[in-house]
Amino acid sequence: MAGKMVSVVTGGAGFIGSNLVNKLLDFGHTVIAVDNLITGRVENLTEAIRNSQFSFIQADVIKGLPEISDVTHVWHLASPASVEGYQNNPEETALVNSVGTRNALIFAKEHNTRLIYTSTSEVYGDPKQHPQKETYWGNVNPNGVRSCYDESKRYGEMMTLLYHTKHGVDTRIARIFNTYGPNMKANDGRVVSNFINQALVHKPLTVYGDGLQTRSFCYVSDQVAGLISLMEKEKANGEVVNIGNPEEYTVIDLAKKIIFLTNSTSEIVYSKLPSDDPVKRCPDITKAKELLDWEPVVSVDEGLKKTIVYYRQQLTPACKRLSVAMAGRVNS
Repeated sequence: MAGKMVSVVTGGAGFIGSNLVNKLLDFGHTVIAVDNLITGRVENLTEAIRNSQFSFIQADVIKGLPEISDVTHVWHLASPASVEGYQNNPEETALVNSVGTRNALIFAKEHNTRLIYTSTSEVYGDPKQHPQKETYWGNVNPNGVRSCYDESKRYGEMMTLLYHTKHGVDTRIARIFNTYGPNMKANDGRVVSNFINQALVHKPLTVYGDGLQTRSFCYVSDQVAGLISLMEKEKANGEVVNIGNPEEYTVIDLAKKIIFLTNSTSEIVYSKLPSDDPVKRCPDITKAKELLDWEPVVSVDEGLKKTIVYYRQQLTPACKRLSVAMAGRVNS
């Protein structure tokens, strides 16, 4: 990214947010991370804190963004994103994607900045279209166990488009599909982190349902590259774009792959499928290829190997006890 840039990253201590912060700092730009640390972690910012161009503000965007001068870009990533994260914090999740998003848009309008709103593939619900295109309206249960996240993200998209059309704010909406990699918490309930950490301590891998439900897995460096490209492109103003990896795997195939890559003795056990769990989830990234000149470059095998190395390094005695205790998490 060329030129002077001062970025505010809400949710900057989270999984994707912290990886984005590090990449923006690599480009030599000034970065201010804003996070209330409900699901984010200060330790995710260990590398960033060493950089004089970085600062961290602990604040809740539901109450408004801090006053920051000379901002050029707002990256609105604040929200619990794992099933466990948003089901443990349902009201906070609903509010950060509605009230918090409006606050971020007001900030962008007042400072005449460009803004990315990070939405989610969950806006498609349990999709009846496969793979999912940006034009698909989705199949979402408004009263289900995921609705605090699904519906608030859909509301956030509406509010983002409203500020674009009514107030002329330069906005872009990224629909993020399953992403994994370093800084993803071992116990956040996502399928990749669950399986790797169970496999590393040779515990059974818990598969929900028959394991034939599909997911697509995007390594975090590819996700960050997609978000940056979406922010950079002038022609992306007002657009909604899927950012994800169209390689599709069944959950059972992912489990077997991780057992092999970790050289684990783990077995696979089955449990009841949670309510509203999508049967299929895979992005159509035609628009991202054409509009952003972007597509993922890290294969699932390569990304999993890097993630396994990361989690092995986290396996201190305390972390190992945590991993051993991880049973019965939701495969999101």
